[in-house]
Amino acid sequence: MNGYQSSLAGPAEAVRPWTVDADTSLQAVLDQPECHPLVCDSLTAVASWQIRVETPVRRALTSPRVAPRWVAALLALGASVTVSGGSGSREVELALLLESRAAGRVLALHIPPGGVGRRWGQACVARTPADEPIVLACAVVEMDGQTVQQARAALTGVWPQPVRLARAPSQLVGGGLDEASIQAVASALMQEVEPRDDYLGSAEYRRAMAGVLAWRALEQCLGGEGGGR
Repeated sequence: MNGYQSSLAGPAEAVRPWTVDADTSLQAVLDQPECHPLVCDSLTAVASWQIRVETPVRRALTSPRVAPRWVAALLALGASVTVSGGSGSREVELALLLESRAAGRVLALHIPPGGVGRRWGQACVARTPADEPIVLACAVVEMDGQTVQQARAALTGVWPQPVRLARAPSQLVGGGLDEASIQAVASALMQEVEPRDDYLGSAEYRRAMAGVLAWRALEQCLGGEGGGR
């Protein structure tokens, strides 16, 4: 058994998420044809081959400082996890696990299948292309025609936690996706984040970058199906 349950097995399987066993290495995740482009980009952008080979999915999810960019991509895609507990196993949103609102040993990761209306984008600022981003924004928008059905954005570098979902993008749901609505989200997001000063940047700088980078990531979603980098 290779640790995967493909969502491409046949018509009856088409709406099932891609399920990855928690003991699978990040490199093995990257090597699979089901790996979403956003997930692939997040794994190859900073993490080295050695880190990917040595790090299992479980560790990367429960210690998000190991691969925060990858976790941000999963949050934006609406991933969930199966965790074991005293009353058996259950599936919970990855966001709840990271917020310590769900406890248990992680058994599997579930990544929702993409639809024709899914769009994504990401933007970051870093000292060099090889460095972990100072601030990163990763956004996924799901459209039904011209109407937003779901919108998520995860950011790194602007919370007490390594990575977290923002609430502001939810205000897009039920409306259209355009420059005005994106700017409104970016402005709201700047008020939502809780950055801290450190040697890489002040809280004020990180707050400003959160707005700029969220705007850029969401703007990439205007391009139609798929997204940009």
